[in-house]
Amino acid sequence: MADKRKKLISIIVGVMVVALASVGSYYWYKNAYYVSTEDARVAGDLVSVSPQISGKLLELNIEEGDTVVKDQILGRQGMSGPQETNIDQSVFRAPIGGLIIKKQGTVGEYISAGQTVAIIIDPEKLYISANIEETKLTKIREGQNVDITIDQYSDKPFTGKIMHVGQASNSTFALLPSSTSGTFTKVIQKVPVKIEFDKSDVTLLPGTNAVVKIHIK
Repeated sequence: MADKRKKLISIIVGVMVVALASVGSYYWYKNAYYVSTEDARVAGDLVSVSPQISGKLLELNIEEGDTVVKDQILGRQGMSGPQETNIDQSVFRAPIGGLIIKKQGTVGEYISAGQTVAIIIDPEKLYISANIEETKLTKIREGQNVDITIDQYSDKPFTGKIMHVGQASNSTFALLPSSTSGTFTKVIQKVPVKIEFDKSDVTLLPGTNAVVKIHIK
């Protein structure tokens, strides 16, 4: 009975050793060959549509989801001053071709020059913005291959390449200043990394979550 018990214990210990070795090997391989993060999302360059002059908004011929072409007339304002005699200044146009993702103006309200009335994004130029910990930056360089998983399409694999590594941490551009009190807590900083899609044949939504796995070997 005692021999059977010792044999069973030996088997259990052996299984545990093999399991721990397998887990350790997996994490070693993952850290040696990849840099991964869940702090990533689909992004694109946001372009504002703004009028040249101030005045009452008379027309706004767009809705969210509309596709526009560059220089397309999107709206028209009333000219509020005698010095504003150029009719062309009373209309505002699309600065790029793309998709209207936000409409912020309402017909009848007063709009100031430079105020954003709509936001356009080029759906053909979306990319992944990933935040990488500063301790892993020495492993990252432009051109490395990236495996991408997007929550919106969790069952569809995407691939890409690192296009640009940020030259400053995200905290550099934070609105709130760093604490000047006597207490200090060291926080690992993150640097934005821009990842270009190799190919995308689906409609992606800016701001949706992604997971990236960067091949470093």
